[in-house]
Amino acid sequence: MENFNEEERACLCALNRIFGFEPKIGKGLLDAFGGPTAVFKAKSNEISDFLGSLARSRYSPLVTGSAFESAAIELEKLARDGCRFIGLGEDGYPQALLECEDPPLGLYYKGNLTPEEVFDKRPQIAVIGTRNLSYYGRDWCRNIVEALSKAKVKPMIVSGLALGVDVTAHRAALDFGLPTVGVMATGIDDIYPPQNFKTGQLMAMTPGCALITDYPPQTGAVKINFLRRNRIIAGICSTTILVESKIRGGGMMTARLAYSYDRDVFALPGRVDDPLSQGCNMLIKETIAEPIGDLAELVERLGLGRTEMSLKADFKKEVEECYSDLDEGSRADLLKVALAVKSRRGIGIDELCELFGWTFSRVSRIVTTLECDGFIAVDLLQHCSPRVAKN
Repeated sequence: MENFNEEERACLCALNRIFGFEPKIGKGLLDAFGGPTAVFKAKSNEISDFLGSLARSRYSPLVTGSAFESAAIELEKLARDGCRFIGLGEDGYPQALLECEDPPLGLYYKGNLTPEEVFDKRPQIAVIGTRNLSYYGRDWCRNIVEALSKAKVKPMIVSGLALGVDVTAHRAALDFGLPTVGVMATGIDDIYPPQNFKTGQLMAMTPGCALITDYPPQTGAVKINFLRRNRIIAGICSTTILVESKIRGGGMMTARLAYSYDRDVFALPGRVDDPLSQGCNMLIKETIAEPIGDLAELVERLGLGRTEMSLKADFKKEVEECYSDLDEGSRADLLKVALAVKSRRGIGIDELCELFGWTFSRVSRIVTTLECDGFIAVDLLQHCSPRVAKN
């Protein structure tokens, strides 16, 4: 890593604009000519010869002095707006991205602290998933982030500032005192979607948090931009956690990218018939992702030390002890339902009725008892999940 002067940074900014969707070509130019300023000092025929026939007509006319001048003007405006550009290999550029084959040539950055203070201090963990988050997913997303906040080593939470899992993870991090970084699919001057504007602003102002993007200012929210953005989320983090996702979606793409980068991937298992869990279940089945169960175990697997949170250590024993004064039949019913919920997270009350052949009122009464005594949680759709305990 090194410090760049303004000329080198402007050159990288210009190259990032030109080769944003094909960073490998841009990086190849840097390697071939020995640095960003050398690329712009090279003769046009030298650039053309390197690019070859496929890329020559598309890119060669763009590597010009005017591109450099536009980038230099852009950097001056960024500085006035409290933002900056971090070039590939510069101090503050996330080290993990350098390990990827297609790192962006630079990142636009907005934060209260310097990039070095944000990215060089702690592990980075991506928490991602669907925009159509269920109550089950929302609860577990917050539980996961809370568990991470209670680890001995405090990580940074990285996500995409989208609706659903992303913004839930960002807000949970802010609530539980963890730094969080939003990787945007727009320019640094535009927080998208508008519903997350206040959250994005708060992140930019909170010490240790930041907004980043490889898109130039005034870049709008176009579908293909989100796909390109996902590689940064996957590459910047040592671990990616998929909370909920359909079989197809940005979260699935990010998780698979993380796996291709040789990163750890975890997924929250869900009901077999729930479309929002089918993506997670598929990654677990394909052994791309490891299932999330006990949160204390997850934190330790991530190398963050121990945490104060977990599922109840001996679920069956605690249920039995809690209801030891009841008659054998009532105690057995409570234990059956509790263990069914533990093994089938997100199971509905109707499904429990079908599973045991019991009436709705009988199951509902048992579920209410278990919920009141802190063994399970029930969302508004009457889906049941084992409750996370704070020890």
